[in-house]
Parts: sequence; C-alpha cells; structure tokens
Amino acid sequence: MNTRPVVYPNHVNIINFIRGVEPRLPVDLLEPVREQLSLVQKHGLRATWLLQYDALIDSKFTELLMSEADASQEIGVWFEVVQPMAEKAGIPWRGRYPWDWHAHVGFSVGYTPQERERLADVLMEEFRAMFGHYPQSVGSWFMDAHLLAYLSDRYRIAASCNCKDQWGTDGYTLWGGYYNQAYYPSRHNGFMPAQTGDNQIPVPVFRMLGSDPIYQYDAQDSGNGQSVITLEPVYSGYEGGGGIPDWVRWFFDVNFRPSQVSFGYTQVGQENSFGWKLIKDGLIDQVELLAKKQAEGALTVETLAETGRWFRRQYPLTPASSICALSDWRGEGHQSIWYYNRYYRVNLLKKDGNLRIRDIHLFDERYEERYLRDVCDNKNCRYDTLPVVDGARWSDEHTLSGMYPVVFDADGKAVPAVVLSMEADESVPEELSVMLSLEGGKSLEIRFSERCISISGESSDWGLRMAWGNTADQPDIVLESEEIRYVFNGHPYRLGLEGALPTTAVRQKDGLFQERMQDGDPANRIDFRPRGSELRLLC
Repeated sequence: MNTRPVVYPNHVNIINFIRGVEPRLPVDLLEPVREQLSLVQKHGLRATWLLQYDALIDSKFTELLMSEADASQEIGVWFEVVQPMAEKAGIPWRGRYPWDWHAHVGFSVGYTPQERERLADVLMEEFRAMFGHYPQSVGSWFMDAHLLAYLSDRYRIAASCNCKDQWGTDGYTLWGGYYNQAYYPSRHNGFMPAQTGDNQIPVPVFRMLGSDPIYQYDAQDSGNGQSVITLEPVYSGYEGGGGIPDWVRWFFDVNFRPSQVSFGYTQVGQENSFGWKLIKDGLIDQVELLAKKQAEGALTVETLAETGRWFRRQYPLTPASSICALSDWRGEGHQSIWYYNRYYRVNLLKKDGNLRIRDIHLFDERYEERYLRDVCDNKNCRYDTLPVVDGARWSDEHTLSGMYPVVFDADGKAVPAVVLSMEADESVPEELSVMLSLEGGKSLEIRFSERCISISGESSDWGLRMAWGNTADQPDIVLESEEIRYVFNGHPYRLGLEGALPTTAVRQKDGLFQERMQDGDPANRIDFRPRGSELRLLC
C-alpha cells in the first residue's frame, strides 16, 4: 500500500464581507467592521475584507480599511448587485431597496451575460481607482460560470468563494456540490467541479460558512428554506452553530485532523449586516481559538488570495477531500463521513446502529447550469449537480432514502445490517477507506477512490438496498443489468454496477420493476448483492 507519512496542511480564511446598506435591520454597519479589524489585528491574524459596491463607494468603510488595516489584511470585493452599481453600468434598477437580496435582482444570475460583464467592469474599475490595483479575491453567495470565467480571464483573480450547500435558504438553493474545501468550476457550471483542465475555470472556489457535517444536510425547513447550522457566530441553535463554544471546538477537531485526504479548510467570519452585538461573543471566541491553534502549528490563517494561490500551485485539477466526523458534539453517537473528488461526492451516516449512504451526487462538467445563458426571473435560484442518492430530498413519511448495507437471512430476505462501529483511514493519497464492524463479528470495508466506491466483505451473504420515497423533482431511474440509468433536468448519466447482482427491484411509479412489494418494504427499492465478495459502484 502506498501510504504517506506527510501531514497535510489545514487552512483557515477569515472572510468578513461588508455591505453598505441593510434595509432589513436597523444596525450600525461600520461598527462590526471596526471591531472585527481590531480583533484580528490584536491577535496578529491575516484576514480578507470583501467590499460590496455600496460599501466600496462609501468613504467611511474605505477610509477605515485604508487607514487602519495593516499589510497582512487583504481587501477584495463581494459581488452582489446594488442600485448605484447597476445604474453606473447602464442597467435600470429593479429592486425594492438600494440593495435587494432577491436572486433575480441582487445576484449576477438576474442579468444577461453581457450585463454581468458590464457590472463586473464597473466593480473592478471602481476598486482599482480606489486602491490602485484590481482585487485578487471575489466572493458571492453564488456566481454563474460566465461571470467567474470573465473575472478569471480578464482580471486574473486568484480565488473566489461561495455559499455552503443548502436548500432554499433565503431563496437560494445550492445542492449536491463540494461539501467543503475547494474546487475548480466547470466553464459550463459555476457550481460543478470540472473533470479536465481544458474545461475548468482556473480559479479555486472555496465553500464558505462551515457546515455541520452531521446535522446540516437534514436540517428542516424553517419557513425560509433550511435552517442554518454553521460556523457563523450569529447562530447557536439546538443542533449547533458558531455561537456555541463547545460546538466550535468539536467542529475544529473534526475539520483539522492531523492527516487528511488532501487538506483541511474552513472560513471564519461574518457579514456586517447582523451588527456587532449579535456576533461579537462567538467571533471573539473563534478568533482567540484560531490564534491559539496557529501558535500550536495545527493550522494556518491566511488571506483568501493566499490560499487560492497555494491551491493552484498544489493542484492542477480539483483534489479529493474529506470530512470525518467520528464523534458527535451532542453525545448522541452519530457519525458522518464526507468524501468528494472531481467525479462525485458521497456521505455516510451512522445513526442508532444503522449505516446509510445518505448521499451520492455525480459531477459532470458538461451539465450546464440554468443561468449560463439564461436569466433568473424570480427571487429563487437553484444550482445543483447530478443526484444518484439523495437522502434529504427523496425521503417521505414512509421511506428514509439512501443506500443501506443489508444481510440476507436463511430465506434470502434482505434485512438491515447492524453496524457497531465505523472507522476511517486516510493514509492513501486521494482515497478514503471506511471499516464497518457488524453485529455477529463480521465486517465490511468501503473504499472511495477516483471513480469508484468499492464495498467488500468476508463472504457474499450481504448486499445493498437503495430505497427512496415518492417526492417531487426526482430523476428518471431505470435499472439495467450492469448499471442504473438516470435522467435529471434533461441530462443523462449512469451509476455502473460491477460485480453486483440485482435481486429485487420495485417502484410504484411508472418504469421499474420485477417483484411486488411486501408489507413494510420501501415504496421504491433496488436490492443487489455481490457476485463474489466485492461489488463496485462506478461513478
């Protein structure tokens, strides 16, 4: 086995982005910036400050940064569209306020590709006029591929960042992407990792906010999309968040492991829209902890552009990455492992003795985003990749969607395997192995590699069950002899089945399958077992 003795680095970006207008809350927008700057400089930490256009043209923000920020602080831009930016680009303003957070007004997707370029030119030239150079970092909750490529090709930006995975929060859906760390996006889809150098935008996009690897995925709709369980210091709910010191320490331990598939990463910081009072306690705690861990050599705090340049030197293509949450800060014993590379992502969740492959999404650089050529025409927007298993979106009141390890009883009926423990091995470059100890003294090994998920056991009396409910917006799913075929949003793709013998396939909707349902079985399911002692899912 080609193991490696090296310890891979852990990188942290402190990114505070700055809005000049906040119509939703009566807060002092300058105070958070002043206090955040004082805090990071007190501890000698590097940070990135991303100015929205309305803050860029407001002297109280720029004068503070130009007079108080030392050379270790990076100043870049936050790409949301505001009224003076649109009007300077010759575009009529359609917003309810000078800054409107609705997707078709406040973000690039609400404008034609040519309008996006004009908006970018206005922002970049205004920045150069103020600071004497173009910014190296450009962030946004989400940014279309056309704009990202334009910023890369014309302005040679070093790094970008976007929002975590979420469903519908504030009207923004980003679902199925790189769960953390960074990726090179496809020139056809700003959310999709590219597979080849020819089709990638050579700007790494870092995922922001620091999602809880156990609980965020299944977070319930709060009435404004999914609730938020992230490192943002303003959040401190029951399931966790950056305002809870115990959760923060657990989150750092989970993300900054001594040895990793590639590297550990998170973004610390908060937008100024919340005001200083709501964020100060959590942010002060996090920054003090970062300073301590950097002094111990556990991580490096640097600017976004610095991390972007390091990434580009280190990786010509998007590297594999992982998060292994083998402890549960709530003490409930849940475990979650995320692995992702430029071809797919996968998540394992161990809960109450059951193991579920909770999520598999495939990446295909040819899958065009909805806004590459078209304009988003309402307050909701959506970025996604290609679902194979979606435990959050395909579950209903009868079925918890996922792929489950099963064992076959004497009558050949599949029953869920009882998993006693789950351990991870990250010692092989670009790969991750997971060992499952099962009830009865048996075990399974799951190995994630570039285009393959292989599952092997000591015998052939086990298998997998893929189950899903009847929910909206599912792909077409068809079982063939050696693959499962899908069509999602008009795009065809497949999951190969090597060494797998399908034994049962049932679906209530049109299409599948072979056998009738039995009482208690999921509405839609495929059972398959290995022909020998190993089966492989080819991504």
